[in-house]
Amino acid sequence: MLKDEKAVVVFSGGQDSTTCLFWALNTFKEVEAVTFNYNQRHKEEIECAKKIAKDFKVNHHILDMALLNQLAPNALTRNDIEVKEGENGELPSTFVPGRNLLFLSFAAVLASQVGAKHIITGVCETDFSGYPDCRDSFVKSLNVSINLAMDSQFVIHTPLMWLDKADTWKLADDLQQLDYIRTQTLTCYEGIIGNGCGECPACKLRKAGLDQYLTSKQKAE
Repeated sequence: MLKDEKAVVVFSGGQDSTTCLFWALNTFKEVEAVTFNYNQRHKEEIECAKKIAKDFKVNHHILDMALLNQLAPNALTRNDIEVKEGENGELPSTFVPGRNLLFLSFAAVLASQVGAKHIITGVCETDFSGYPDCRDSFVKSLNVSINLAMDSQFVIHTPLMWLDKADTWKLADDLQQLDYIRTQTLTCYEGIIGNGCGECPACKLRKAGLDQYLTSKQKAE
């Protein structure tokens, strides 16, 4: 039934959102992608997203969200703030307050304009850094709020919500896009495509998941 419908993917060009893009292309009849420019730390993120969308002929929207940069100083919006993992229950320095709240809300507005009922996001509660706006309860709550606010019936899909990073790599492989995601996406906090810097928290999580998946795959063969 979903094969007859249209979806909008919240798209950063990273491993998770690109996996979601391929999932959406495999699930829906028509797919568009939306990337938000909030003057993030690395402009390479937007260029990477543009290239991927072009490679797969996906209609790609880039929306100006510069206000978020002004409101939320953190390691992803300021070059002078160090990328640090959270300690003693604190959030990491990479947490952007309200980011997913705003991204999903504006994605819904776009979806209403392009005739899409479905919105896809790569948030995940299994392998995450404690970001409150990646939780399943938040997404479900926002889905209800958006539908009430817009008098609509949008469905927010979270294909990765209960997957760890190894499972996410498996999904990429099942979609026959593991090599592409491995070499063409940008997850690194230092703005390096593919394997990244290997040192930042995002790169370490990505590599650990890939190693775990490839090891389990090799054992199964």
